[in-house]
Amino acid sequence: MPAARESLLDAAYTALARRPWSAVRMVDVAAAAGVSRQTLYNEFGSKEGLARALVRREADGYLAGVDRALTGYSDPRERLTATAEWTTSAARENVLVRAMLTGCWSERLPSPTLSAVPSSSAVPAQRRADGPLPSPGDFVSIVRDRAVAVLAGPGVSRSDAADLARSCELVVRLALSCVAAPPGEGGIADLVRGALHRQSV
Repeated sequence: MPAARESLLDAAYTALARRPWSAVRMVDVAAAAGVSRQTLYNEFGSKEGLARALVRREADGYLAGVDRALTGYSDPRERLTATAEWTTSAARENVLVRAMLTGCWSERLPSPTLSAVPSSSAVPAQRRADGPLPSPGDFVSIVRDRAVAVLAGPGVSRSDAADLARSCELVVRLALSCVAAPPGEGGIADLVRGALHRQSV
C-alpha cells in the first residue's frame, strides 16, 4: 500500500502546515488522503507512528537532496557549496527538516523520540520509521561521511582523507549555522567558498 502511505504522509504534512500537530486529527488525515481511518491505523499504528513516519520521510528527502548536490558538479568545492546551499534552503522551506537539523522542535510540531520504539508493524516502511531517528549530530556525521565518500579519490592517503573529512564537516557545520542565523548578501555560497579557499579539497 505504498501509494496510500505516501498520500497519508502528504495529507499529514499539509495538515501540519495549517495547524499544530496536537490539533491534527487522524480522521481528517485519512479523509484528506481519500482512505479509511482503519487504513491509516493499519499503516502507522497510531498518531505517534504517523509522526515518526513523517519525520523519517522528510529526513530521507533531505539526505536524497544532499546526494544530488554532491554529484551535481565536477569541482569538489562546488559540490560542497551546493550541499550547503541545499541544507539551508531545505531547512528554510521545510519546518521538519529545520527541526531535525537544529534539534529545536516547536510546540506546533510532532516531536517523536529519537530512540527506536518497539514495533509490531507488518509494514516494512513503518518498522524502519520505528527505528532510531537521526539527531542533529547524526546528520552532521551522515552528510560529512557521504561527502567524503563522493569526493575521496581512489588511493587517497589517510592524512588526506582526514583533511577532507575536516573540510566536509566544516561546510556542514557552517551550513547549520546559517540555518540558525541566515547570512547576508552573498549568502552561504560566499561563506563556503571563503572557508574552503585555504582547505585541501
